[in-house]
Amino acid sequence: MEARTHSLLNELNFDKGGFFDLGHPLLNRIAESFIKAAGIGAVQAVSREAYFTAVEVSGLDSGNGAPEIPGAKKHRFPELRGATNRNSLEAMVKSTGKESLQWGLAAGVYSGLTYGLKETRGAHDWKNSAVAGAITGVALALTSDDTSHEQIVQCAITGAAISTAANLLSGIF
Repeated sequence: MEARTHSLLNELNFDKGGFFDLGHPLLNRIAESFIKAAGIGAVQAVSREAYFTAVEVSGLDSGNGAPEIPGAKKHRFPELRGATNRNSLEAMVKSTGKESLQWGLAAGVYSGLTYGLKETRGAHDWKNSAVAGAITGVALALTSDDTSHEQIVQCAITGAAISTAANLLSGIF
């Protein structure tokens, strides 16, 4: 038998055929992006709560010289202070699920748009990235709890700028 080594990067590569076969490359790409990003969102949400719990338990959040993170929410999951462990677990699952859904939505929308625009226009350039980033930014803004017109515009501009910069810098690195 021949020993083979696999890296994480090889496992997450889109070019090898993927996890799904939904009958169309666009659907496959959207589904794979959604699943992968949703997993990352779940890990990020749980790790954030673990951090805030550790800080609270250690007493560092009571002004004992701990650095403040500007704009950070003290407790991302305030419902976790439930009367029972069951209430805390339910709140954590709900919050983690919401964040996973947001990450998956962003990845699926962006991936689907970039693929669709590439197929439609016949080119993959900064224009495709700007449009896909802007629409993805709007989709993310609409999933937040208190959406305002300014927030939607800001997220669209930010998404377009980040996506365009990533596309332009991909040729350099």
